[in-house]
Amino acid sequence: YLRKQQSADNRVKIWPIVKESLQGPALSAMLLGIALGILAQPESVYKSFYDPAFRGLLSILMLVMGMEAWSRLGELRKVAQWYVVYSVVAPFVHGLIAFGLGMIAHYVAGFSLGGVVVLAVIASSSSDISGPPTLRAGIPSANPSAYIGASTAIGTPVAIGLCIPLFLGLAQAIGGR
Repeated sequence: YLRKQQSADNRVKIWPIVKESLQGPALSAMLLGIALGILAQPESVYKSFYDPAFRGLLSILMLVMGMEAWSRLGELRKVAQWYVVYSVVAPFVHGLIAFGLGMIAHYVAGFSLGGVVVLAVIASSSSDISGPPTLRAGIPSANPSAYIGASTAIGTPVAIGLCIPLFLGLAQAIGGR
């Protein structure tokens, strides 16, 4: 009798949790997404909604971060000179590590040289877009002139202007084209 009573008590305690989970916004959003994926044509939804929204929001993010980086560039010299050195050196180091790993994947698994270049470029510029918002949210007391100025004002131009041509040239030299 006690075992049956304990089992019944456990069911009673679990049911409100299950009920709340089933009525929660996360599950509702997931189920709505599955229904939309089944009923709608995902390609048309992506092309007509997500792609333009992503490009627009990314443009706004980069514009805002660029304006803030420009306004804080003078402060960067006062705050941390080593951030400047790191923001110049890091895109090359990270990109070359990724380029080397990509070349290993090229020889072992047939990864394309274009894929190697893209992997190296992503690694060289990985902190430029995601870093500042992450630091702003995660460490509110951190000085924005250091992380925004270093990544956006220095790291991004280095990654775009110097690293991309470097990795393209390396891939062409290795690939013989």
